Amino acid sequence: MSEDGTEINRPSAVIQYILKKIADSDKWSVPFFNYIELPSFLSTHALMLLLGAGFLFLLFGALYNKSAMVPTGITNALEAFVIFIRDDVSISALGEEDGRKMAPIFLTFFFYILILNIMGLIPLFAGATGNVNVTAGLALGTLFFMVFGAIYKNGFVGFLKAFIPHGVPVPILFILAPIEFVSLLIKTTALTIRLFANMMAGSIVLYALIGLIVMFGMPALPGLLLAILIFLLKIIVAFLQAYIFTMLSAIFIAQVVHPEH
Repeated sequence: MSEDGTEINRPSAVIQYILKKIADSDKWSVPFFNYIELPSFLSTHALMLLLGAGFLFLLFGALYNKSAMVPTGITNALEAFVIFIRDDVSISALGEEDGRKMAPIFLTFFFYILILNIMGLIPLFAGATGNVNVTAGLALGTLFFMVFGAIYKNGFVGFLKAFIPHGVPVPILFILAPIEFVSLLIKTTALTIRLFANMMAGSIVLYALIGLIVMFGMPALPGLLLAILIFLLKIIVAFLQAYIFTMLSAIFIAQVVHPEH
């Protein structure tokens, strides 16, 4: 029952709660406090993007010790990820020379997405990567390097040649070339939807399990154990999706920059 004596529709209340948790808003939901009204030019997910950038700067600007001869602690952990992304993602996809030049871009992708994913697991923050506008913005970054990176590397004519498969009869090129060009947008869309859908789906499942306890009480208590397992799975997914986005970005960029491969 609500305060005015009317009966509360629990399923509807749970649905509304889930929608409020996953949707962007002009109010920041802080645990144990009322909503914090945000300025008109700022939304919850936009705030998370700014905070994520701040955490990224703090991580590598203050906590990461570049002068250490033998890295320890958090510096050692970060270097393990840095070396992995540089060698097994960037250099592996683009070759030694271009891979080292592009490594900072892919490292930024990986750590920024990872931070945003992890922030979405903490009740104080919100899951910005569960917003399709955010993931689209990240994917457009990949598209930018696919287009302008290839033009910078190969010239505009060389960029266009990437959409013309070798050894294909001329009549068929009129079909394949437009398809190859449209594939740029398809790849960008794939990056957008993959990250958004995985992070959004995990949040919905987690909040739905918690909602079962709200609706049914003690009989649904075993659902709490499942919710904990889903939460642990979401931690793994947070790392996995950051890696997949970075890896696919490297592969997509390499396909345009080095079409001969």
